[in-house]
Amino acid sequence: MDAARLLCCNLVMATSTSSPAAPRPAEGDGDSPAFSPLYQQIKVLITRSLQSGEWKPGEAIPSEIELAARYKVSQGTVRKAIDAMADENLVVRRQGKGTFVATHAEENIQYRFLRLTPDTGEAGGMQRRFIDCRRMRAPAEIARALELKAGDTAVQVRRLLFFRGKPVVLDDIWLHGVLFKGLTAERLSDYQGPMYGLFETEFGVRMIRAEEQLRAVAADAAAAELLQLEVGAPLLSVERLSRTYGDRPVELRRGLYNTQAHYYRNELS
Repeated sequence: MDAARLLCCNLVMATSTSSPAAPRPAEGDGDSPAFSPLYQQIKVLITRSLQSGEWKPGEAIPSEIELAARYKVSQGTVRKAIDAMADENLVVRRQGKGTFVATHAEENIQYRFLRLTPDTGEAGGMQRRFIDCRRMRAPAEIARALELKAGDTAVQVRRLLFFRGKPVVLDDIWLHGVLFKGLTAERLSDYQGPMYGLFETEFGVRMIRAEEQLRAVAADAAAAELLQLEVGAPLLSVERLSRTYGDRPVELRRGLYNTQAHYYRNELS
């Protein structure tokens, strides 16, 4: 790519609060042009403003008309970008009120990452008990997953989730040590909302998306005792890698689910 074309591509992705330039589709090299639709470029610019904290979780973002003027594009282009962000749970539309930065405190988002559903009754409503919270040098496999350097610290959290007084989930959670400095078991226990809500409001880390791997396992002695099961009882192992803005991994969670009275729910589209 020559210097002129490189400059052009850089300008496409640039953003400025004071005098933003109108984005244009980026060009590729040679015979394989990399075309990014204009609404996708606007989506990137708005997401960068969310990441920088210009509009915080729960706050309203500017109207479509204001954003169209800011980025010098049509209102329809902005609407399409906002629609794509709403589909990814980055923002929430409220009829007659506007568009707001999504937050894990939202009732319909609180349990977005918890897919365990009881055979009878409504999902959610689980109680929790934190067993441990400690800071340590990240084991090699945790460091790789969280893209940490050798010797970096991680925070390990162990907790139980209860449904109707019975333990159903044993979670081992590993967090990026630098981002969660000051996290303690007391702080976790005192917070009344969802755990991801605490991460969002007190540490400025919002979970945007997650990848999961599921497999069937047998309960070992430690898990059986905590989940009040027989050793060897069948469990569903769910390993989740959660990411924040910029696709940055910040949490590795390994959960053991007792599915005797629950099932793992997913929606495919």
